[in-house]
Amino acid sequence: MNKRVLIISYYWPPSGGNGVQRWVKFVKYLRNFGWEPVIYTVRNGEFPVLDQSLEKDIPIGVKVIKQSILEPYYIYKKLTGKKTDSKIGRDVIGTDRQLSILEKLALWFRGNVFIPDARFLWIKPSVKFLSKYLKENSFDLMVSTGPPHTDHLIALKLKRITNIKWVADFRDPWTTMDYFADLNLSSYALKKHFQLEKEVLTEADAVVSVGNMMKKEFDEKRASSTFVVTNGFDEDDFTGPEVMLSKEFTISHIGSFLQRRNPTILWKALSELVTENKSFSRNLKIRLIGKVDSSVLQSINENNLKIYFEHIPYLAHGDVISELKSTQLLLLPIDNFEGAKWVLTGKLFEYLAARRPILCIGPLDGDAAAVIAECGAGLTFDFEDFSGLKKQLLHYFQLFEEHKLIVNGSSIDIFSRRKLTEKLAAIFNEITK
Repeated sequence: MNKRVLIISYYWPPSGGNGVQRWVKFVKYLRNFGWEPVIYTVRNGEFPVLDQSLEKDIPIGVKVIKQSILEPYYIYKKLTGKKTDSKIGRDVIGTDRQLSILEKLALWFRGNVFIPDARFLWIKPSVKFLSKYLKENSFDLMVSTGPPHTDHLIALKLKRITNIKWVADFRDPWTTMDYFADLNLSSYALKKHFQLEKEVLTEADAVVSVGNMMKKEFDEKRASSTFVVTNGFDEDDFTGPEVMLSKEFTISHIGSFLQRRNPTILWKALSELVTENKSFSRNLKIRLIGKVDSSVLQSINENNLKIYFEHIPYLAHGDVISELKSTQLLLLPIDNFEGAKWVLTGKLFEYLAARRPILCIGPLDGDAAAVIAECGAGLTFDFEDFSGLKKQLLHYFQLFEEHKLIVNGSSIDIFSRRKLTEKLAAIFNEITK
């Protein structure tokens, strides 16, 4: 008989995005390794994107418990006249544009009142409901996955009440997150964030991170070692009919294209190449799929690349796979900020499975660069390496013209969702034996 694990996750279908895919895919395979998952999530969550297609991966009979949440963002968006799908976390934080008075006030509340995040009002009712639910139903383990770190605080309080074994899964760090310094935190709020992070890291029976740099950070903050279980790709998603390669020299990016990951050296290099090389100009196509920050669009326009540019606001996950497999070159810009070495975005692993060359712009000694090099899947260029990047783009284009632009990647099987779930289940077994 399978052991039972309660998974506390704010993000769950119909929410879309990489944060959802991580645990949907774990849930898909957990039964194969002796664990029966039960999901606790929100009924009326504030989701930046929706993707109903992910529901097909949830095994039949998996119990999903949904409870309502009072979302402060609802009030904020009404006051500022924003669209229902806008999100303050990435709309206001870290931007260079002039903020309105209401936006500044909202940002102050986000950092100094909404601790640890804007989902904090979900903590008290969730603890009340789940403490009773856990007493009435037998579980061997619970998992919290964050962000939002509200999920971890729910689990922390339940751990203290029930003493159930607990795994804290970090998809992103907490106090070293790229936008943390932009929250305008008071000394009290800053101290509170560090205190809560320490309590979660030290009281969880196991901590899981998605990369080695985050593991290194957490190991310095807790007595025992952090486990690494990366994101990955689902082999099932990459079966089906063969997809034809684009006849154009397509450079594609999938996912949110935020201000901090705007690769200005790339746009400049492409601008020079289309001017210098007529064949390059005839064949270039830039495809950005997902939310694109205005600063990125501005850079594209300023470099006279608009005629080569296509923007697709969002695609369901199934359609994304076809795009990955058909493009000539996959773009992976890493957020440019101090400490960016830990960034190991989930899209990288599906890039690997698509077996198209990856062009990464980011820290040469970061987690993403290490994975790309290990798998022989592409090349990484530093944020300032304009000449190296331009030279490589021209080389890739020459290979494209010769129909030789391929990648001979290896060692990607270790990143399959099935194998990663097996690794996760082994951690579960270890702390519950």
